[in-house]
Amino acid sequence: MVSTTPLVVAATGLIAVTYGVVRYGYGLQLPQLTAEFGLSSTTAGLIASGSFAAYCLAALVARRIVRRSPRAVLWLAAGLAAGGAGVVAVAGSPWVMASGVLVAGGAAGAASPALVAAVAAGVPVARAARAQSVVNAGTGLGVVAVGAAVLAAPHLWRPVWVAAAVAALVAAAVVDRRTPWPARSRPGADLRTDRDGAAPLRGAVTAALLAGAGSAAVWTFGRDLVTTAGGLSERTTAALWVLLGAAAVLGAASGDVVRVLGLPWAWTLTAALSGAATAALVLVPDRTVVAALSAAVFGGAYTALSGVLISWAAQLRPDGAGAATAVLFTALTAGQAAGAAVAGAALERADVVVVFGGSAVALLLAALLRPTTRGPAVGQAVATERRVRRRAIPRA
Repeated sequence: MVSTTPLVVAATGLIAVTYGVVRYGYGLQLPQLTAEFGLSSTTAGLIASGSFAAYCLAALVARRIVRRSPRAVLWLAAGLAAGGAGVVAVAGSPWVMASGVLVAGGAAGAASPALVAAVAAGVPVARAARAQSVVNAGTGLGVVAVGAAVLAAPHLWRPVWVAAAVAALVAAAVVDRRTPWPARSRPGADLRTDRDGAAPLRGAVTAALLAGAGSAAVWTFGRDLVTTAGGLSERTTAALWVLLGAAAVLGAASGDVVRVLGLPWAWTLTAALSGAATAALVLVPDRTVVAALSAAVFGGAYTALSGVLISWAAQLRPDGAGAATAVLFTALTAGQAAGAAVAGAALERADVVVVFGGSAVALLLAALLRPTTRGPAVGQAVATERRVRRRAIPRA
């Protein structure tokens, strides 16, 4: 039997780059980027919002083609990450930097559905849920890597983006090599599946929108908050975000959480904890212990939340998990795009407690929109896997 470990490790690495480094790493490096390019809160928020919007666009494209050619979607993700990161690394003006952040931000939108498809094709169904959760926890590893780089050499942010560009291409190459990609489906199959399966996703889309809007403040302005409003040193705040990323790795347990608690309670718990951590962070940003606990809870809960979304998508659309994941992650990121833009503009005019408090409320509202589905029967899941493997193309 061919080992699935290289596939899972490489897929985790690609998520680490596309999410943890080139997407969320922007917020972690915001103090350095602000000092380098003179960004205002409004401008910083708009750049983050644009990055999230690029994610949505890439995810929409990926959704249309992932069933026909998941391999093409994989390389779309790698190309966006490498190209955007390269532009940021050599940027000499805020507009060039912003364009690179926007391009790189789209990478994650293509990476998620491509890697969901890769894991579904390359990992046996009995281990697929856990493998998906491990891959999803790569976000935390990426955040840890950026945070460690900021701690070690805060002003050397450009090499971080160079390394991200190289890592994206290497990880994609390994995933491509190790995945028994399914045969291409007929043109039009995606559109038919989308029309037939859109209705069951509506509740999940609403929940994802709220969760995304609520999480944007911490991901974009969280470190800036504890640095400015909290008065903590840049080294301390960088260490806090390393802790956030390390806790996010625990999001690999999201598959176990769903298995133990069931999908409804897993969603409610992870969304509610994310909201509580957001509220605690803004209420006492000057207390290092509270800030550390809040960062850790947010990192673990949010990453688990996104893993629960993958399980939610798979249970609603067992025959189109990649496309359904793209829909829900697009909704999550559309919420983040709106949330980042609103938070950035509001921070110019309103108290930070109001801005972050509103974000916490959005997450708590999302927690109330619980899944009602019980998911497909085991027999259906096994049948789905068999269909996928019958279409697989042997690798040399």
